[in-house]
Amino acid sequence: MAKEAMFTLKLEPMLRAQFVAAAAAVDRPASQIVREFMRDFIEQQRAAREHDAWFRGEVAQGMREADDPGVARIPHEAVAAKWQEKRAALLRQADQDGV
Repeated sequence: MAKEAMFTLKLEPMLRAQFVAAAAAVDRPASQIVREFMRDFIEQQRAAREHDAWFRGEVAQGMREADDPGVARIPHEAVAAKWQEKRAALLRQADQDGV
């Protein structure tokens, strides 16, 4: 990749000295490490945007389903009873296993 632009930033002298020393300790140019940090940051932001878009889509779908009168509803009591049964079964199993 051709190096076509300079990037100048202000740093505290101690931070710069520590960073340059840490880069030298691993035999790598500080500029290479900064480029990697930048690429990682760009990738993290892209992944965060994709996740946010996916999550918003899931929420929107859930809201559409919640507003749809044709979607079958499960009463809270039925869900609570089912989980109470599952919990009781797990407790029985734990007792049998000696946990």
